[in-house]
Amino acid sequence: QVQLVESGGGLVQAGGSLRLSCAASGRTFSSYAMGWFRQAPGKERDFVAAISGSGGTLDYADSVKGRFTISRDNAKNTVYLQMNSLKPEDTAVYFCAASNYFSRNVYYTTQRHYAYWGQGTQVTVSS
Repeated sequence: QVQLVESGGGLVQAGGSLRLSCAASGRTFSSYAMGWFRQAPGKERDFVAAISGSGGTLDYADSVKGRFTISRDNAKNTVYLQMNSLKPEDTAVYFCAASNYFSRNVYYTTQRHYAYWGQGTQVTVSS
C-alpha cells in the first residue's frame, strides 16, 4: 500500500514563499508520476502541477506557471512544490497524489490517473 505524507503548509503573507514536501513509501517511487492538487473552500479540487517518474517532464496549471516549481528526489522518495509570489487566491488545502499507472516518462493532470492521495496540508495566504 502506498502512503503519502505531506508537510510544509502554513500561513504566509502575500508575496511570500512556502515549500511543500510529500514523502512516499510502499513501492518503487521513480516509476510513477506524482501530482499536486488543491482545494479551496467551497470549490472542487483542481490540478496544480505534475511530474513524471523520472522527473524529466512536468506541467503546471496556468494559474501557477512562473511562480510554482515541482521537483522530486527519487533517492529520498519525496516530491516537492516550491511556491513563490504567493497570492491570497492560492489559499487552499494542497494534496499530493501518486499515479497508479506506470509513468516513468509521462505525467498526468487529471485526478482519475491518481490512485493514492495524501491527507492534505493547509496553505493560507493573507493579503
